Amino acid sequence: MYFKKVSFYIFILMIIVPLFAYSKSENINTKKSTKQELKKENKINEFYKFKAKNIYGEEISLDKYKGKVILIVNTASKCGYTYQYKGLEKLYKEYKDKGLVILGFPSNQFAKQEPGTNEEIASFCKVNFGVTFPLFSKIKVNGKSAHPLYKYLKSKKVGLSTKRIGWNFTKFLIDSNGKAIKRYPSKVKPKNIEKDIKNLLLKYNQ
Repeated sequence: MYFKKVSFYIFILMIIVPLFAYSKSENINTKKSTKQELKKENKINEFYKFKAKNIYGEEISLDKYKGKVILIVNTASKCGYTYQYKGLEKLYKEYKDKGLVILGFPSNQFAKQEPGTNEEIASFCKVNFGVTFPLFSKIKVNGKSAHPLYKYLKSKKVGLSTKRIGWNFTKFLIDSNGKAIKRYPSKVKPKNIEKDIKNLLLKYNQ
């Protein structure tokens, strides 16, 4: 009788111990997975933590554009590429209702081709190109005084080998999760980015 009881308890332990070990292992793996997912989410959402003043001086959080496909452009009013405002506005009108937003950041860092005040820039864009996409206050995109958003964007390896912004109308394409997807040099016209935008919007609208 004693032998039967001992055998029974041993049998129970043989079942319980592996189950306990498996459960503990599963909890550890779940915690690791959760931490990795949170780390990944925080990394992706880092983009939305930035703020910038719009052309009227109001502070805007990029969290406002969460979930949208974003094209960020550093602009200038007296540049050989200024005509691209027209193409950018065309893209914006075509796809804004499908989830696209274009953000223009005027900068006077390149040959002083954006000398005007924010008010003058807003008026110039409206009168000459009918710009309706969001414009922001003048910033620096290179150097120690570069806007934090641009320091962040330049740190992303998404197309060009150099970290410095080369000229006006450099463009960054951001997906609906806040991830920088591609960087385009000034010479790339807005219409030549349309295919990439459409592909991201297809994912956005799925």
